[in-house]
Amino acid sequence: MPLRQGRDRLHLGNANLSSENRLLTSLRLELAYFTGRPWLSGRQTGGAGAVLRFERVRPRRAVRFQPLREHEITPRFLDRTIRALKRWNFDIVSMDEVCHRAVTSPGPRRFVCLTFDGGYKDLIASAYPVLSRHGVPFTIYLPTAFPDRLGEAWWLALEEIIARETRVSLVIDRKELRFDIGTRSEKYQLYEFLWGWMRSLAPADLSTAINDLCKRYSVNLAALSREATMDWSDLAKLAADPNVTIGSATVNYPALSNLKDADAEREMTMGRAVAEAAFRRDVRHFAYPFGGRTAFARKHVVMAEQAGFASAASAIPGVVQAEGHTNLHALPRIAWDGRQRSLRVMRVMLSGSPFAPVRPARNSWGKTA
Repeated sequence: MPLRQGRDRLHLGNANLSSENRLLTSLRLELAYFTGRPWLSGRQTGGAGAVLRFERVRPRRAVRFQPLREHEITPRFLDRTIRALKRWNFDIVSMDEVCHRAVTSPGPRRFVCLTFDGGYKDLIASAYPVLSRHGVPFTIYLPTAFPDRLGEAWWLALEEIIARETRVSLVIDRKELRFDIGTRSEKYQLYEFLWGWMRSLAPADLSTAINDLCKRYSVNLAALSREATMDWSDLAKLAADPNVTIGSATVNYPALSNLKDADAEREMTMGRAVAEAAFRRDVRHFAYPFGGRTAFARKHVVMAEQAGFASAASAIPGVVQAEGHTNLHALPRIAWDGRQRSLRVMRVMLSGSPFAPVRPARNSWGKTA
């Protein structure tokens, strides 16, 4: 275990190293912009286009402890991004159009698709005014337990508890552990550790763990989840806009790799069924909850295809290739780090140059990449 319990201070080497690595990566991308190499590599690395993954869109907060800041952008940055994409001559397209361009010959212009995960309330409060003003299409991936007011946003509860406490105790592997978190750095390291541990748990165990923690520290998990996410009324307003595509992200937003196969299939099919009943339309697109390499496996890619989804989006970084060289049921997406405000860095990432070259060979999902 990377943390010392009790009254000892937490070891911060890994957290500091991670922060330094992010800074170095950002600097390298800034430098790449000025070299001009991304533009020279062009079509070879950039493919047909890219899918951008966002989560929360809201004004910056004057709060010292923000472990989820990398998952947030401001409305102003969203506006700057859309203006820049138009200036750079990208086509901003729907997810249906992504699927079309991924299997046809590359056109003269590359595309970008804007996607938003989680169904957060600030999507309609802060992002939608920007998106509608620009008249651009975008996709929402919805976990239906949250508008049903049954979802548990455990990552938000964990943030609230660590933010206000100086010592946290909980049961891990049947042992009562205590952590001193008097400094901001200690809070960040504990959050990273507990987030990783909770993400690895089966849904029932995760629910037990976060509810126990909330009970100990008087956090109303249901109210917190409800306040952070859209209800069906909010979603109906978005669904009425022809520029909005609503996709599925299961019912409860579990990491599929933590589920038995039958449970994973049920989460996929029930999430879509609930959304289709609510909006009275086909739900053709899916996103793997959390979406990283450890969150789902090849068998889940097969499940998504067999379930009839036209696409299934991951959070694995990369660009979309044309002529069928990208698996539509393991679509890469570029997740934007909300701590980074540089459009230059985004331009380099959209060029595809930071990612490994994609060749038409069999990849880890068993299809051509």
